Amino acid sequence: MSEVIQGVSHIDTKELSDILQDPGNRTIIIDVREPEEYIQAHIPGVPLIPMGEIIGYMDDLDPEREYVFICRSGQRSFNVAKYFQQNGFDAVHNYAGGMLDWDGEMATGLENVIEHPLDPKKLER
Repeated sequence: MSEVIQGVSHIDTKELSDILQDPGNRTIIIDVREPEEYIQAHIPGVPLIPMGEIIGYMDDLDPEREYVFICRSGQRSFNVAKYFQQNGFDAVHNYAGGMLDWDGEMATGLENVIEHPLDPKKLER
């Protein structure tokens, strides 16, 4: 069940899985780990924008959309969610536990790495 920590919503594995399985859910899910981590294992279809680069994409992202951020353990994604929230993005969530807790399907390789200029279609599932 979702809980709020320091003002940021944290979702669990079941909630993330439900979002991913619902074709009508337009929540944007972004992996904020480093490329080396993403290559080893990531959730299929989820795009990568590393934490150190994501601020450069903020002007290209719609603050009216809902976002879930993912990392290895939930700490980096929490910091990204908090930063986005402080900058006018109200519907942001952290995936608590990160990829260490993910027990669903995984892929390897550089499947969906976001680069400038941002193509918003690459963020959609």
